[in-house]
Amino acid sequence: MKPNNDMNAPAAPASLSSVAAAASSTRSFTRHFPTVARVVLGLMFAVFGLNGFLNFIPAPTTPPPEGAMAFAMALMKTGYMMPLIKGTELLVGVLLLLNRFVPLALVLLAPVLVNIVAFHAFLAPTGLGMMVVIVGLELYLAWTYRGAYRSLLTARATTG
Repeated sequence: MKPNNDMNAPAAPASLSSVAAAASSTRSFTRHFPTVARVVLGLMFAVFGLNGFLNFIPAPTTPPPEGAMAFAMALMKTGYMMPLIKGTELLVGVLLLLNRFVPLALVLLAPVLVNIVAFHAFLAPTGLGMMVVIVGLELYLAWTYRGAYRSLLTARATTG
């Protein structure tokens, strides 16, 4: 048999390679999503955690609602709660930025996020849009790292 050198023959391999290239570029683009989510979440919590110690972000000009102010003052009056919260935020932010112990950082961040969301939902309704983004990033990263949580979610764990 003679090889087909016809120039009018359909170029099936070329079309398949273009489809593969398009799929590859999509895959290569989406593979960066966890890194972007981790860095964005890490930056937010590193900055806000550090702000709890250095106060470099200006305070809002409008006063918060009365309940929100009372709650924040109660946390500050304990003498340990705000440094604990802000220290946790800073630690989590740094861990996320450094890509170290990310599943642990997400576990440490979860109760902080629950309280931030509850604070904004019940005491200071402004900022709920940002809360949706932050919770979305946390849930996306938790799903991405779900394999690391399998042993934590075992109903009957064994010792040793």
